[in-house]
Amino acid sequence: MENNMSSVGTPERPLCVAIIGAGPSGFYAAEALLKAPGLTVRVDLYDRLPTPFGLVRGGVAPDHQKIKSVTAVYEKLASDPRLRFFGGVRLGQDIKIEDLRARYDQVVYAVGCESDRKMGIPGEDLNGSFSATEFVGWYNGHPDHRHRTFDLSCENVAVVGIGNVAMDVTRLLACDPERLAKTDIADYALEALRKSKVKTVWLLGRRGPAEAAYSPVEIEEFGKLEGCDLVIKPEEAVVTEVSHLEKADANDKKKVAYVQEHAKKGEGTQGRKIRLRYCVSPVEIVGEGGKIKAVKLEKNKLVDDGKGGAKCVGIKEYETIPAGLILRSVGYRGIPIPGVAFDEKSGHIPHVDGRVTVDGAHLPGEYVVGWAKRGPSGLIGTNRADSVLTVQSMLADLKAGKLPSGVVDTAPESAPKLLNERGVAVVSYAQWKKIDELERSRGAAQGKIREKFTKIEDMVAALSVAA
Repeated sequence: MENNMSSVGTPERPLCVAIIGAGPSGFYAAEALLKAPGLTVRVDLYDRLPTPFGLVRGGVAPDHQKIKSVTAVYEKLASDPRLRFFGGVRLGQDIKIEDLRARYDQVVYAVGCESDRKMGIPGEDLNGSFSATEFVGWYNGHPDHRHRTFDLSCENVAVVGIGNVAMDVTRLLACDPERLAKTDIADYALEALRKSKVKTVWLLGRRGPAEAAYSPVEIEEFGKLEGCDLVIKPEEAVVTEVSHLEKADANDKKKVAYVQEHAKKGEGTQGRKIRLRYCVSPVEIVGEGGKIKAVKLEKNKLVDDGKGGAKCVGIKEYETIPAGLILRSVGYRGIPIPGVAFDEKSGHIPHVDGRVTVDGAHLPGEYVVGWAKRGPSGLIGTNRADSVLTVQSMLADLKAGKLPSGVVDTAPESAPKLLNERGVAVVSYAQWKKIDELERSRGAAQGKIREKFTKIEDMVAALSVAA
């Protein structure tokens, strides 16, 4: 039942959009569409997990509950009858991209970057070497990572990278576990952290304090941890003209000032230490008996990159630090989805202004938002502006009549019927609210904010009981 394109977006023929991924960027894309003036639209929001909210649920640290309050915005959007949630649906397996193209005028990929980049150094595959993403997913009870095991019986852990994720991981390893007891941290992770023997976390940055990706609040949190000292070498806190600090914004200047002031405090007296190092790069992970024993570092110097910034160059001076566990946070990349365009070099979905491209040409009706579009940069709120820009491209294409010609069945019941025929156990938003309620009540019984279900089968079983 193909429709006249000039009528698409009207009450007689709503614009039909599928958004793949129910994280922040997916919800913000839905928000921009629902708020578009003069547009009649129906949005179906898909996620491979039964739970919405993406990294807000599975990535934000449990001691940062205030950040998670952003879900109130998504809750309000989900109450709009023009938006439907299809949880537990895997694109490429449960539903193919061809199925979506036949049922929706436009498809938006909000799939994030679910894989990590490796350092590419000897010993990286030794037992005890992980991505920080795995550790974050583990303590947050993400179904993909809840089965991981991390040996916290060692006294030294190395965290590579000084972005937001690295800061979260370091803080949780170094803090008193009891400050996490009332949060939504996974119960098994809390028990493991209570038994942890970790005394020193080495936080390794390849560039200097002026180039660090963390925020002032995050570095200041380190200095406030009870029972833990933040230790910085004064010589590594020095900032040279190469960093162009005079051109930096107020936040960067604040970060540098804090680091330089804190470096004067020396070793401190507490039992646990965060040793924040600048201008060092791991060049080898040293093992013994197949397990990590130490990390060999090369010292770097900063040189002008010719673009108004600084880059690091190894100076062939080395040192070795002890470590029984290493967590790398050196970048992320997307995972290719069957039938969806993917740039292997960048690890993103190729696009121009949010329009998905193949060999530079726009693929009609397909768009991308969030990390899958621009890479893992910015904060949660950054995704709103990013999604708005992509939706502007979508609306411009609608106005110009640049919709795909293969859409044949936009009936509201078409996609649910197909999924039902394939035996897919779709979780609706109403069902997610039941899971949410159960998690909160489970948590309340333990004096926690919530106790998450960390296995998909447990969520499904709980819904059957609650039905």
